[in-house]
Amino acid sequence: WVAAATSYSVHGLPMLPFYIYYSMFGFQRIGDLIWAAADQRARGFLLGATAGRTTLGGEGLQHQDGNSHLMAAMVPNCRAYDPAFAGEFAVILDHGMRQMLERQVDEFYYVTLMNENYPQPNLPEGVEQAIIKGMYLFARHEVEDARGSVQLLGSGAILLEVIAAAELLASDWNIDSEVWSVTSFTELAREAREVERWNRLHPGQPARRNHVQESLNDAAPIIASTDYVRALPQLIASYVPARYTVLGTDGFGRSDTRSRLRAFFEVDRHQIVLSALTSLVQDGRLDAGVCAEAIARYAIDVDAIAPWDA
Repeated sequence: WVAAATSYSVHGLPMLPFYIYYSMFGFQRIGDLIWAAADQRARGFLLGATAGRTTLGGEGLQHQDGNSHLMAAMVPNCRAYDPAFAGEFAVILDHGMRQMLERQVDEFYYVTLMNENYPQPNLPEGVEQAIIKGMYLFARHEVEDARGSVQLLGSGAILLEVIAAAELLASDWNIDSEVWSVTSFTELAREAREVERWNRLHPGQPARRNHVQESLNDAAPIIASTDYVRALPQLIASYVPARYTVLGTDGFGRSDTRSRLRAFFEVDRHQIVLSALTSLVQDGRLDAGVCAEAIARYAIDVDAIAPWDA
């Protein structure tokens, strides 16, 4: 891939290499080669297949990737995305090809792809630019006489759990929610740093706002859930405008079904609901008893060992 990614053409025709592989065997195993490709201004697509720590049931630590996006975030000219749906991937693919071939930008793309079958919805109208920036509003769930509202962020395969959690919050707890598909925590963090730097260096100019600030509000707690370690969504922690709770898959990979793995790593719909309710309690919007009620209703094991210690 490195050799192909630094040539850009064959017989005078433009070329972009695509390399698809187990995501676990990329940044973790050949990090020096990826840095060498970056140093040579390589272009192309790295497609991390069977990505995430809970999408590939039964293969344990050897194949379950919870770290590659965090490693990709350290490479300056790597653009890393974790799309949940085919439509998002199509937008990212089109953008990347135009960047590298039409605009001749020296960058390469790391895109993770799931090992799971699920419905592929149409994208909402006009979200293409937001997908590239790293986050767009996927859906709103509103109920009459809502007891509170939350903002739910999800990426990759865990977005499905976030969508299910939003439905439970509405039906079981009368809570409004917004569901945001985060296609790239690393791109959100990159743009936020650039805006922060511009504001610092231009004190006499009106302050700019980053995409996270433009998208989210300060009136409702924010819950971010991902199939990667917590450090990935925490890249944007200093830029979010409200109480921020992060769920991730810290710890060793394990062999089990997807649903049991997500329950074990505490990134499933029930843990997202509990985190949302807890945030509303901490903000003084709900009584603390609601959390105990949720634990009982969803049979959450409060004595389970933390996944990063198991």
